[in-house]
Amino acid sequence: MIRNYFKIAFRNLWNNKVFSLINIIGLSIGFSASFVIGILVYYDLTFDKFHPDSDRIYRVTTNFSSPEGAFYNRGVPIPLGKALKESMPDIELVSAFFDAYPFKIENKEAGLTFKNLDNLIYADESYFQLFKYEWLAGTPNGILTNPNEVVLTNTRSSKYFPKLSPSEILGKTLIYNDSIPLKVTGIVANFKERTDLIFQEFISPKTALNFGAKNQVFNEEWGNTNSSTQVFIKMIAGGKTQNLQQYLNKLAKEHVDSWMLEFKQKRVFHLQPLSDVHFNANYGVFNNSTVQASKSVLISLSFIALFLLLLGCINFINLNTATATKRAKEIGIRKTLGSSKKQLVFQFMGETFLLTITATLLSLFLSVWLLKLFSSFIPEGVSFSLFKNPVVLISMAALLLVVTILSGFYPALVLSFLKPVSIFKNQVLSDTNKTPLRKYLTVFQFVIAQIFIIATILVGKQINYLMTKDMGFKTEAVASIRMPWQDHSMDKRLRFIKEVEALPQILNTSLGGNPPASFSTSSTTITYFNDNQKIQTSLELLYGDQNYLDLYHLKLLAGRDRLNDTIHEYVINETYLKILGFENPSDAIGEILMVNEERNPIVGVIADFNQRSLKMDIKPMALVGDRYRSEHIQFNTAHLSIQAKNTAIWPETITKIENIWKAIYPEADMELHFIDESLKRFYRQEQKMATLLNWSTGLAILISCLGLFGLVIHNTERRTKEIGIRKVLGASLAQLNLLLSKEFLTLVGIAFVIAAPIAWYGLHNWLEDFAYKTTLSWWVFILSGVVMLGLALIIISIKTIASANVNPVKSLRTE
Repeated sequence: MIRNYFKIAFRNLWNNKVFSLINIIGLSIGFSASFVIGILVYYDLTFDKFHPDSDRIYRVTTNFSSPEGAFYNRGVPIPLGKALKESMPDIELVSAFFDAYPFKIENKEAGLTFKNLDNLIYADESYFQLFKYEWLAGTPNGILTNPNEVVLTNTRSSKYFPKLSPSEILGKTLIYNDSIPLKVTGIVANFKERTDLIFQEFISPKTALNFGAKNQVFNEEWGNTNSSTQVFIKMIAGGKTQNLQQYLNKLAKEHVDSWMLEFKQKRVFHLQPLSDVHFNANYGVFNNSTVQASKSVLISLSFIALFLLLLGCINFINLNTATATKRAKEIGIRKTLGSSKKQLVFQFMGETFLLTITATLLSLFLSVWLLKLFSSFIPEGVSFSLFKNPVVLISMAALLLVVTILSGFYPALVLSFLKPVSIFKNQVLSDTNKTPLRKYLTVFQFVIAQIFIIATILVGKQINYLMTKDMGFKTEAVASIRMPWQDHSMDKRLRFIKEVEALPQILNTSLGGNPPASFSTSSTTITYFNDNQKIQTSLELLYGDQNYLDLYHLKLLAGRDRLNDTIHEYVINETYLKILGFENPSDAIGEILMVNEERNPIVGVIADFNQRSLKMDIKPMALVGDRYRSEHIQFNTAHLSIQAKNTAIWPETITKIENIWKAIYPEADMELHFIDESLKRFYRQEQKMATLLNWSTGLAILISCLGLFGLVIHNTERRTKEIGIRKVLGASLAQLNLLLSKEFLTLVGIAFVIAAPIAWYGLHNWLEDFAYKTTLSWWVFILSGVVMLGLALIIISIKTIASANVNPVKSLRTE
């Protein structure tokens, strides 16, 4: 019986090739999108789930609030870890670790040298008690308790000792920063599962004294919060996080600084679950060496997959119910011979299952292609091998079953309810107003497609606005080079600038801090007194020499630049000018700003420019010099303006700059970044979103138009005689096309009326995230409506015109 069902199912699918192909294409697109997006979601949701008792592990972070707003730090004051170890009964384990930054590591025996490696931390044995590693050599008991000890992962140990096994590496010595010997006391295996714990090298905390990093590891000041200080805790089984949070709040109040009270700043220590670390952009992932995932992006991707899958299911329902009359005689005969409704439902569900299986197999090939196509957009760990995971396979099987039921149950139910008497009297389903569900589903399809079109146009419009808007400073043909952080020689930096400036292709040079717009910021708290009024605010500092203004074409509105590179003078921006209460830039010249007890005059005012992404407002800022050069050099970046007319000479120019660099800094690598390329990083997520929307829109339109094409084929076949009669009576080709098209075009028009306000609401909320945004222009909606109507008309006309051109004699002979 079952074999017979599948045999008939295959025959029916083969005899209706066009409709079967439309259904298979629609479902396979939906399935492939669901499979790829599904493994992306699975990939991100399974980070750090493998640690024992991961649901009891938390990171302690810091939340700040002030009159200027809220800001966050993944770090905590160094004494907090010690305080938690000493007096909190709900905690089973506390682990504090700190970023380490050696500039050079040497294996003297093998003659190998490694520079500027990352993923190093100071950690003790509590780290390895909290996070369970597999030990390839050595033991976790009493590890990293003595100075000058280091534990390596097998990846890092193979790099340092390429020809030795873990047991042979144990006890070997590495030389750090030219003179500090560290003994390898353990080798651990890298985590095989997905994790944000990307650390490769673990140095004993007491070694920090030899690195000159005492304050970084052993500082007892509660007022110092640094992102390099991480504290993780593990709660006892049954422990209450509410109790721990209350204790953290108590510690924050006990150790509040006077300056925090003075500047109305509040600090709260926050418990962040381990499962949240991979997603929460407020705190980031350790040293930012891994990509931060976003739950909102995953939710958006999931909805896209759901909509594409629904569109494929709607095609199936529409086409199967529309072509019910073709199966009427078969159903009548089956019922006359004794088939029950249950047997007929199983028969039609079997056909659906066969078609869905075919679409699933095709979608697996499409998934491989999609993964390759979007390889630059998805995390490196996402590959087709994830489909072998049991959880993924079970989810795919469940999705296959759900889609089969969703797509096939209603058409099967409709067909099984046909009455033999009505069938043999040709009184079968009417294709007019008695079947409105098909119209509702068609409208739903085009609502989704219309929303995608509107979103694609507007997101593209916003990105173009962001990329072309004037930032307020020169971005073309300007590059920056970060000086070696471990080399503090000002003479070398000045020499480098002088030699680069002598190159004929270089228009201007400057020595300073970050470019005018960057991901990094430096700020301080400033006090201004005016008529017994005290104004305190946070002020971002931009460090640059006397060439900085000219190189970046920053417009000076009043006053002058600083007299030299180290004088304590401020050139403020317009935003800070208004905060101080001045309307005329010249009125602020000569006013005094207080930093601690130091007096700093305002000598100039520059026009506002955007310091970061255009998502953010312009912040109060001041251009300053290298004011505390004797203590800490802030001029750590060389800025170069290159001739823009002849870009062909740029490679040669960069090579000459590299040669100068190597002569001055032979042990450091030079990294040159063009400012306009760096600015594009601000909008990387929006660009990815635009690309995804383009593809989603194309697929949604394809599925919807295929479904519409199938319905048009059925409609024209059903009305073949009517077309022939109308042609005999003198109807023109245009009249016939209008007659056959108007019902479908009406549905597309209704879809536009529904989609436009929905799209407006969603995009209006999306644009609220941007401080600078394009307008929700009316033409975006009109254009999207015209595009959708035009596509629908083309799809409809392909079949209707062909049917209208058929000889009326043949049409009237059609039974």
